[in-house]
Amino acid sequence: MAKAINKQALGRGLSALLQDPKKDTQTPVSSSSSPEVGTIIELELSLIEVNPFQPRTQFKEEAIRELAASIQELGVIQPITVRKTKDDTFQLVSGERRFRASKLLDLKTIPAYIRVANDQEALEMALVENIQRQDLDPIEIALSYQRLIDDIQLTQEQMSQRVGKKRSTIANYLRLLKLDPLVQTGMRDGFISMGHGRAIVNISSHTDQIAIYKEIISKKLSVRATETLVQNYNSPKTVKTTKPNELPDYIKNGAKKIATYFGHKIDVKMDKKGAGKILIPFHSKEDYDRILKLLKSDN
Repeated sequence: MAKAINKQALGRGLSALLQDPKKDTQTPVSSSSSPEVGTIIELELSLIEVNPFQPRTQFKEEAIRELAASIQELGVIQPITVRKTKDDTFQLVSGERRFRASKLLDLKTIPAYIRVANDQEALEMALVENIQRQDLDPIEIALSYQRLIDDIQLTQEQMSQRVGKKRSTIANYLRLLKLDPLVQTGMRDGFISMGHGRAIVNISSHTDQIAIYKEIISKKLSVRATETLVQNYNSPKTVKTTKPNELPDYIKNGAKKIATYFGHKIDVKMDKKGAGKILIPFHSKEDYDRILKLLKSDN
């Protein structure tokens, strides 16, 4: 079952928890006793259920193994937090990495802090604890914020107070959920950073988001280069076309007569000052000679 942690050891502070984990200085509690809420006990791992409200979806195996090595050397320094359910079973509120690492070591017990929490409180505690972690990817944080909005009915202002983050920071994370799932996966896997994602999210088309994402990967673009790429996409350069000068009527009428005389459509160019030139095209040597004879016949 559970063993209460020696109060004298707790009174000596954190150093008491850093003792050799192989030496058991805890006082066992009888099977008929029930742990009190607000106490830290040595709880059997077999009595603990994982948190169904756990917002984390990825646990890196290497990180768990590293934590297990630390626990094997120093023990579990920070107790996990659990809530009592029924039939003397407990449910994780926070500390799943420590729980997983302890199971990996085949430990029988783990230090656990007992508290009372309903489903909503358990979800909120798990979400807030995860948001405070440094090893979460941006999408996990964004999903945690979104669940606080959807399930706990918190506003961005309320979340700002709960997690100690600026409202603008929360809004920036939430915007990442507008990215195409492929781009979100790339961010979670570390192929692009949050800075890349914040630039790409300014593209509304998911198809174009994916195209830009692939270009970032293939060309190894920096965040700044990505911002420039997105800016050019949203503000494409327009090709300026100059409207040709409108020819006066006397030029148009004269051009028709010249075209009829030479048997060709001609081109007349005229600048703003009124000067210009007449272009008479020809299609072969014979055609050129024909036009030349027409010019000579006028002399």
